[in-house]
Amino acid sequence: MNKEEKLVSKNPTAHHNYEILEKIECGIVLSGTEIKSIRNGKVNIKDSYASVDKNGEVYIYQMHISPYENGNIYNKDPLRPRKLLLNRSEINKLVGVTSQKGYSLIPVSLYFKNNRLKVELGIGKGKKLFDKREDIKKKEADMKIKRAMAQD
Repeated sequence: MNKEEKLVSKNPTAHHNYEILEKIECGIVLSGTEIKSIRNGKVNIKDSYASVDKNGEVYIYQMHISPYENGNIYNKDPLRPRKLLLNRSEINKLVGVTSQKGYSLIPVSLYFKNNRLKVELGIGKGKKLFDKREDIKKKEADMKIKRAMAQD
């Protein structure tokens, strides 16, 4: 991340449940009260995912943005689908990749870049249970090595 980028939210389960092969930065279409709520840190992308619809547009689903306290009638549904802004060539690439079995589009993080909200989409392949166990073993081994180095 550069100094002009400010992290808003990170998906904690993205790297645990998926092997992220590639990352793509894209914009997102939001209303005014939604962006105010995100600036206050009231967003959760833990269970969210993205997909390409039949019209060739990419949407993010299950991203929870809490209603803005002072928004009254202008607040939108917290779990509504939100359109992602990508070039046609990027969308065509995503269609080709996600049509293969086992590949998904997972939002990895939300951040502000030059005062605009960006979503980092990861093209991920679902991990099996034994892959997750291997990752846990590697993390534990790394922690043991760091502890041993710190004690010396």
